[in-house]
Amino acid sequence: MSQLVSAAAAILFGVGGVLLLFWVLNAVVERMPERWESRLKPWVFIGPAVIVVTIFLVFPALDTVRRSFLGPASEEFVGLANYRYLVTDPGVRTAVTNNILWLVIVPTLSVAIGLAVAVLADRLSERWEKVAKSMIFLPMAISFVGASTIWLFIYAWRTPGTPQIGLLNAIWTAFGGTPIPWVQNQLVNDFALMVIMVWLQAGFAMVLLSAAIKNVPEDTIEAARIDGATEVQIFWRVTVPQIRSTIVVVGTTILILVLKIFDIVYVMTNGNFGTDVIANLFIRNMFNFGQFGHAAVLVVLLIVLTIPFMIINVKRFREQEAQR
Repeated sequence: MSQLVSAAAAILFGVGGVLLLFWVLNAVVERMPERWESRLKPWVFIGPAVIVVTIFLVFPALDTVRRSFLGPASEEFVGLANYRYLVTDPGVRTAVTNNILWLVIVPTLSVAIGLAVAVLADRLSERWEKVAKSMIFLPMAISFVGASTIWLFIYAWRTPGTPQIGLLNAIWTAFGGTPIPWVQNQLVNDFALMVIMVWLQAGFAMVLLSAAIKNVPEDTIEAARIDGATEVQIFWRVTVPQIRSTIVVVGTTILILVLKIFDIVYVMTNGNFGTDVIANLFIRNMFNFGQFGHAAVLVVLLIVLTIPFMIINVKRFREQEAQR
């Protein structure tokens, strides 16, 4: 407990020091000649952010890379042994395979559902449009842990012949079916977990895509209708090309989130029944097994996989800003 208090005090002291430094430098720059003030003031304003990012992001990332070359207790140098574990361990292969499935399915379904709802809701009256969008967006207010707990009850399974408390199995057995262990069955459990993520993120996709659709110039749509285009052709050949950058930004944002998925898997299965993912495997290696080297190399893998998508996202954001 005392260590936690000391760490919290150190963080508060560090943040306070950064803010004090900003205040002092700003006061000094404001007393300089106008020519120097205009040159230096942007650096004064961006300085605290650079310091905070360096301390809390850059330094920990570099330290994690260093620890990926050390042993279980982060003491002895083991070279590339942890990276050999990364490419040879069956558990890592399972986690990487599951992450790839999540990366392909979840962003695709989230964007598709969000786009479909945005287009259809746009055709409703203003009142019903708000109702429909609110219902789809509502899960965004729920934490990943809370959503997983809700879906644990939906997927709950009891042996045949006993009352089913899970919503899906209660409906399924009411029509004469045999109860299905949704979470334990390796044929469906990965997809059952993905449904939770899609349920949470479809509302996010819908909001951004709806805003993009409303910004599509009405003149282009009317021109397509005059030329005899159907509503389907207008959607695919007029609307979608004009909101493509937003679709990419939404997709890559969800993709980055999915790449780090942990909460849902931890609450639902803790990686059992073949559902493990990289982030959950990292937590188990670090806290359950005390394998800090293995945990560090898994984090390095996540960083390497995340960087390209972050670059794509930044480029798309810049393109959108340039078009405004």
